Amino acid sequence: MVNKIWFFFIVIGILVAAVKGEIGLVTSTLLNSAEKGVTVAFGLISILTFWLGIMKLIERSGLINIFIKLLKPFVKFLFPDVPSSHPAMSSILMNISANLLGMGSAATPLGLKAMEQLQQLNEDKETASDAMCTFLAINTSSLTIIPTTVIALRMATGSTDPTRIVGTTIVATFCSSFVAISLDRFFRKLYRRR
Repeated sequence: MVNKIWFFFIVIGILVAAVKGEIGLVTSTLLNSAEKGVTVAFGLISILTFWLGIMKLIERSGLINIFIKLLKPFVKFLFPDVPSSHPAMSSILMNISANLLGMGSAATPLGLKAMEQLQQLNEDKETASDAMCTFLAINTSSLTIIPTTVIALRMATGSTDPTRIVGTTIVATFCSSFVAISLDRFFRKLYRRR
């Protein structure tokens, strides 16, 4: 569906340029945009490589274990049906830790692994469990403290203060996560009443 929408926009843009007699503008804009895209991509590669390296250092130094210990009581409260010793709990903790540190690309495989392990605990294989729904709600609420990808994008596009968004990101993360968890609990109670 999204591909059709983009195709529609591209065709309309080309038609409008042709009608206005500025079809040459399409070619120059296309080439300039491609050049900008490559420049931004190379800027992102270096910044993301740096942050992925920092994440590896945090993981290997044991700091991630401290972070996980701090999160464990909160995560146990959110996922009471998941045994503390089950591998799903470790994957959930690692995923949340990576997301909080802004490492979405590192968090994705951990999140997929956590869902797979939560499915093993699920009695009804055709329906998502409460833990799976909670985990999905938390992940879609954009749980992050250090938005490394957005900072990288802002740096690559020439922002004078790329880290300026950290404060608002923390507020937005708190609000979106609170709403996601609240709605998860509300709909769970509503569903159980039926």
